[in-house]
Order: sequence, then structure tokens, then C-alpha cells
Amino acid sequence: MDLIRKYFPELTDIQLSQFGQLGALYTDWNSKINVISRKDIDNLYEHHVLHSLAIAKTIRFTAGTRIADIGTGGGFPGIPMAIMFPECSFTLIDSIGKKVRVAQDVAQQIGLKNVVCRHERAEEEKDKFEFILSRGVMPLPDLCAIASRLIDHKQQRNAYPNGVICLKGGDLGSETAKFRKVTEITDINRYFEGEFFKDKKTVYVQI
Repeated sequence: MDLIRKYFPELTDIQLSQFGQLGALYTDWNSKINVISRKDIDNLYEHHVLHSLAIAKTIRFTAGTRIADIGTGGGFPGIPMAIMFPECSFTLIDSIGKKVRVAQDVAQQIGLKNVVCRHERAEEEKDKFEFILSRGVMPLPDLCAIASRLIDHKQQRNAYPNGVICLKGGDLGSETAKFRKVTEITDINRYFEGEFFKDKKTVYVQI
């Protein structure tokens, strides 16, 4: 939690309370279902919550923005982002039912009113969104192929045109080659200190 306060000093008491509850909730769920690697649960706030919030350093979503998190697993990056942007709506999508149940329970327990969780493949989703988020669940070309059907181009209200924002690591040259002219890659270590973030990046693609 100290890391969250350090990098986001503007958080309200409600947001701090919600972030503070995540540790116990995910630890409890992880004892029943392997949502997060058991070797990594002690690093929940740095490796999962703060990592998710790198997107909030890339873009500040305008109130009313409709956002989907594809392959959310237990709720990353969707739940931290939903806490950060309570006036935006988040749809968390995953094909694994037990992980969706975790995300749904966590959202309910901490009182998030702006989250809907759906057990489905992203290809089955019928709604439209202004932004698609993802945390390294598939190659960028595959993600963009799915997102191209889900992005709503009628409403443009953010600093970036509607599109995809995902969290990736390592060399992204081959993944981003096709989208080079509409892609912006940002090193997360410009926002957050620590070895974990050394090769982590946010990738924005205008769809």
C-alpha cells in the first residue's frame, strides 16, 4: 500500500480503503484458487496492483469512458483501474469462470459500483467500448484483431483516440511492426522505480 500512496498521492480516503482491502481479499482467494502465482502473492501491490496502474500514468480517462479489460483473470488491470477511475465504467472479461468469480467477489467486497464481470470469450462480447485494456494475455496482433470489432468510434472524449492500451514486457519489435505508425510505447520505469519494472511497458495502439 505504501507504493500506491507514493505514486498516487491524490487518492481519496475511499480509494485508499479500496486498495487497502485488496491484499487480504486476494490472499484469501489465492488460498483456494491459483489466481496469482503463490510465489508472487506477497508482491501483490508491486507486481499486480501498481503494474496495472501504469496505465493510469499513461492516460487519465475522462468521466463516462467505457472500458473493457480482456483476459482479466482475477481482475488485473481492471479492478485497480476501476478504483482509480470511479466515474468510468469497466467490463471485465475472461473465459475462465472461477477467475471471473474472484474478480466479481473482489469488486463487490470493496464496493465498486462501476464494474461488470463477464464469463465469456472476448470474441463473444456484443457491447462497444472506447478503450480495450489487457495485461499481456495474447500477442498484440491478436488483441487488436479482437479490439477492432469492439471499439466504438462515435464517442471521442479522451486525450488519446480510442484504442488499445496493454501492459507488455521485453522486446516488442515483431509484435508492434504492423502497427508502428499508430503505436506509442512507454517504459514503465519512467513512472515507477524498481527492478520489476525494468523491462515493462505500456503499449497504446489507435484502432
